[in-house]
Amino acid sequence: MSIFLAPWTFMRLLIQSVILAAGQIWSNKLRSVLTTTGIVIGVASVVAVVAGLTGLEALVVDELEMFGAKRIGVWPVRPETGPMKRVSWSRVRFYPEQFEGLLDHCPSVDCFTRTTGFGATVSFGSHRVETVDVQGVDPSAHKISNRSVIMGREFSHIDMETGAQVCVIEEKLRDKLSLDRECIGQKILIGDRTYTIVGIAEPPAEFKLINTGGGESYTVFVPFTAIYNRDSWMGVDALAKSADVAEEAQAEIKFFLRRTRNIKPGEPDTFGVQTVQRILEGFRAISMGVTAVAGSIVAISLLVGGIGIMNIMLVSVSERTREIGLRKAVGAKPSAVLLQFLVEAVVLCLIGGGVGLGIGQLLTVGMANIPNFPLEKAHIPMWAVGLSFGFSSMVGLFFGMFPAVKAARLDPIEALRHE
Repeated sequence: MSIFLAPWTFMRLLIQSVILAAGQIWSNKLRSVLTTTGIVIGVASVVAVVAGLTGLEALVVDELEMFGAKRIGVWPVRPETGPMKRVSWSRVRFYPEQFEGLLDHCPSVDCFTRTTGFGATVSFGSHRVETVDVQGVDPSAHKISNRSVIMGREFSHIDMETGAQVCVIEEKLRDKLSLDRECIGQKILIGDRTYTIVGIAEPPAEFKLINTGGGESYTVFVPFTAIYNRDSWMGVDALAKSADVAEEAQAEIKFFLRRTRNIKPGEPDTFGVQTVQRILEGFRAISMGVTAVAGSIVAISLLVGGIGIMNIMLVSVSERTREIGLRKAVGAKPSAVLLQFLVEAVVLCLIGGGVGLGIGQLLTVGMANIPNFPLEKAHIPMWAVGLSFGFSSMVGLFFGMFPAVKAARLDPIEALRHE
């Protein structure tokens, strides 16, 4: 039975201290409110900042995932070191033949498309649209970009072999040019060349973080072979067979290109290969760092609030010196007095933390409901709730320790003589 005596005694003393602390706080309501203002502001600020950054991260993650976690981008790069450092662009650019046999040697890659393009004026009769993005692609481009052809057909093998002057357009471009709704077979002018419409592509995913300045953009897809020449810029988009093997697909493409481009061991790559998943992981790491830094800066106000707690607890010790002396005179141990004042400081901070959390939630709801503001996903993560109360408790313990120790060390005789 004696084994459980100390824990039970401590719990009883802790409960009594909490009740005494609540009574003391209630009897000095205005002073308690003013004292906890710093904690309230600090917690509310930290919670609101974390919620806002969490919402922004969620939005960016969703935007990136729209590209597809399986997508891989490949582009030519002039290296900053090595023998290819200052070579002409023609030495490092991509050429179609360098990608022949890629699928045979990269088992984790599902498909790929060569890409090239330019801006051009597209017209139909008297209707014209300036600076349309003309993209030369392979048929697999629609699968990679997740933009299927909803009317008509994709490019055929014959289209690619002959470089046929056919195109796939968007619905909004069809409407802008006042084409027929069933416009398959109609001809449009891209630059100074005539192309026959063979398909309509579904609209692209909307990205809320991309500000087009209110302007409208249009895209036309044509066969890669129809517009590519040896002076054209060329890139590649690939699709891994699954998100789980995206990193393996990236490594396979890198190995394949080093061999086809005759890059010797030890020499830097003359190309870049990047998965959307890797970009996503990089952004999450950056987001965590920004959240930590921003939270730490805003948390300075919690330290200011803690100083206020220590100040008011010192005043409380001074005001209750006779009470402390009386308690000690009737047998209260220094540890009991220490616990009483320490608990009072912690309870003050926890009350401030709770109120601050509530205000932070109101600020978060306000941010999430601002029209045309990219923080509709703003929310307070559970770790932030736990951190708020945990940090508030630590502030109370740290800044309440000195006043509590001062109270515990008071001499009962001198304390009873205090006026």
